[in-house]
Amino acid sequence: MTSVRQGLAASAEPAAPEPRRRRREPRRPKPIDVQFRTIVSPHQLNSRWGRRIYWAVLVTVVVSFTLIFVFPLYWMITGAMKTGEEIAQMPPTLFPAHLSFDAFLEAWDLFDIGTLLRNTACYAVGGWLFSMAVDVAAAYALSKLRPALGNVVLGAMLATLMIPPMVVLIPTYVTIVDLDLLNNPWGLWFPAAANGFNIFLLKRFFDSIPRELIEAAQIDGAGALRVLWSVVLPVSRPILGVVSIFTIVNAFRDFVLPLLVMSDSEKMTISVGLSQTAGAVSQNQIMGGLVIASIPTIIVFFVFQRHIMAGLTAGSIKG
Repeated sequence: MTSVRQGLAASAEPAAPEPRRRRREPRRPKPIDVQFRTIVSPHQLNSRWGRRIYWAVLVTVVVSFTLIFVFPLYWMITGAMKTGEEIAQMPPTLFPAHLSFDAFLEAWDLFDIGTLLRNTACYAVGGWLFSMAVDVAAAYALSKLRPALGNVVLGAMLATLMIPPMVVLIPTYVTIVDLDLLNNPWGLWFPAAANGFNIFLLKRFFDSIPRELIEAAQIDGAGALRVLWSVVLPVSRPILGVVSIFTIVNAFRDFVLPLLVMSDSEKMTISVGLSQTAGAVSQNQIMGGLVIASIPTIIVFFVFQRHIMAGLTAGSIKG
């Protein structure tokens, strides 16, 4: 009886819980040693002397290249403030002895810069409008309409970028003469529209536009022109700004073709007009005319400088 009672008491006691098994933690991958194949390793660059050398080299390079690019502009501006004798002085001086702005006023009257700027602005605006119409239509057709032999046409356009401009200058001039476009703004507007680089930039941006937007507009009944005007152009403002800047600046700086096409003194561009009268005026007056001629392009650059990089990189990343 005693053994039976002990067995019943043992069975009545709760069983001791079994020990829990520990969950095995996943093995963490061993860190991979990254090898940097550079002249200076990150460890050396993060050291005290490494940082000093890095900043010294960086500041030297930035300052040197800034001086190289800015010094001609500085020399032109200060040269306009000097007298003719001071410009011819050897060795030349970096700062004018007496600041004078008379050369700017004299250059404005002698070169008739008002007329030259008006002519150049007319050619630039007309070339911009014509270039936008032709280049945007061509890029849109190659990107979204996908015509037959479109890649062949694009390759032929890009092949023109490999040809030096001077090689096609004579054929371009002969074509302008055959079309009787001498001393005619269309003689400058037609070549401005034939720009393979602008078409390539526009096409690359149009390629990054999601296809779903185009298909949604087509489902709503929009045609190709409606899609271009209402869908593609509103989202393409950055690249349109870049192409506009390139076109306008190129119209102001172009020299050889306007020299051949616009031989009439009343229709010359600013660059051609300054060169035609440069031999009859003093050097400081020439410098003053060049400073005035460069002001429009400098203003365009500072106003739209952020659109340049935004437009060039906007079509490079999809998503």
